[in-house]
Amino acid sequence: MKPIIALLLTLISSACAAQQKPNIVYIICDDLGYGDVQCLNPIEGKISTPCADQLARQGMVFTDAHSGASVCTPTRYGIMTGRYSWRSKLQNGVVTGFAPDLIVEDRPTVASFLKSQGYHTAIIGKWHLNFRYLDPDSGKPYSKKDHKTPPVDAKIPDGPIHRGFDYFHGFHHARNMDAVIENDRVIAHDPPINMLPRLTRKSVEYINSRAGTKQPFFLYLPLGSPHAPILPAESWKGKSGLGDYADFVMQTDNVVGEVTSAIEKNGFADNTLVIFTSDNGCSKVAGIETLAKQGHKVSANLRGSKADIWDGGHRVPFIARWPGKIQPGSTCNQLICLTDLFATVAEIIGTTTPNGSCEDSVSFLPGLIGQPIPSSRQGVVHHSISGHFAYRTGNWKLILARASGGWSSPKENEVGKDAPKAQLYNMASDISEQNNLYAEQPELVQQLLRQLTADIKNGRSTIGPDSKNDVEGIVLWKSEKQKTRQQKEKQQKQQK
Repeated sequence: MKPIIALLLTLISSACAAQQKPNIVYIICDDLGYGDVQCLNPIEGKISTPCADQLARQGMVFTDAHSGASVCTPTRYGIMTGRYSWRSKLQNGVVTGFAPDLIVEDRPTVASFLKSQGYHTAIIGKWHLNFRYLDPDSGKPYSKKDHKTPPVDAKIPDGPIHRGFDYFHGFHHARNMDAVIENDRVIAHDPPINMLPRLTRKSVEYINSRAGTKQPFFLYLPLGSPHAPILPAESWKGKSGLGDYADFVMQTDNVVGEVTSAIEKNGFADNTLVIFTSDNGCSKVAGIETLAKQGHKVSANLRGSKADIWDGGHRVPFIARWPGKIQPGSTCNQLICLTDLFATVAEIIGTTTPNGSCEDSVSFLPGLIGQPIPSSRQGVVHHSISGHFAYRTGNWKLILARASGGWSSPKENEVGKDAPKAQLYNMASDISEQNNLYAEQPELVQQLLRQLTADIKNGRSTIGPDSKNDVEGIVLWKSEKQKTRQQKEKQQKQQK
């Protein structure tokens, strides 16, 4: 690290220690596409997002920020732990609740770490990392088979307040959104259309409750919108002129305005880092083709959308505001990942990350102050819903899939037999991933493949204490395994 950068970072950390540590508010939308934010997609973005746009004018836009995966659960695991989710038992897809927490009890989280550093920690919104529901009388777990909706008064023994949060108000995931949870108990059943207004109200109430206290706070605000069910409140219906999804995006954007207003009204603005982002790209449930016909491209100029290994699946909006630290109206084009939150907050408050954490987390604090981000991580690993890997380093992106690896066409089973087994793109000259250079750059492919393989096998992608993946034999080439399985099944049928 260059001396001047180290000095700047030391000064920021020292200032935080000498004064009050900064409050941290992390707003993460659910299925909001990169192109759904007006200021990121000014030509082909037709949805009005005045609050996110204002945040960008007041702070910094990261143009090359990525979620750890292109679907909900793995991204959230990475945010909380600073570790890619495929190092856990979750190798593809998402979790559905009524099961033990995916984050094991002794693994540090951003929340438990900040709590140990004197922060009050709160989550208001969607968890989606599993927890169990227990009968309050017998203590026996309810099953998903018997209870589509968790009963009121069900107890939760392994939820957010058991993973470092002082306060939780929200729900598990979209299909159980009508079960409202506070701390470790289901407190009510409420129609899903009420959830976004509820989260907005509770977030403002939480910020107001911190007024007059010297204790810094961490508010993790994982919204359930604009993910399906797409349910804009009656007061927002029709405002976009583009349909329910666009209305819901506008209502979601309004949360940013309500939260930042509460921060300002309580005098917290100058000492609060606000981050606004999304967990992955826009879902096809939004009606992507219909929106495109109306002139709105949910992924801007990126290829693909939610679930895909192409950038439309995992390149996300990322805006940060921190008065006095971040230059207003600034832009950072450096590559970052949502797993980087953990290491960043540790550097901000001037301490090291705890053992057993942050295997894939790099501090982007230098980027916030307009400096290069030094990193021991050679690249960022991307992961699709089906578990297909991609590796990004510099301008190059290697994809170990023959097609989208997700929901967009062509899918893996839709490409011709003569299609290359992988894809390689120069993201500087081909951000839309149209010109596959896999066959033309064999040496580069092998270099990136070696780096990806090492990052997977080593249990971490950054320098630090030895670490191991939770599972053995992580499959690198998912399509090859699928092809082999299909061949075996075909042979077995022929033998019968």
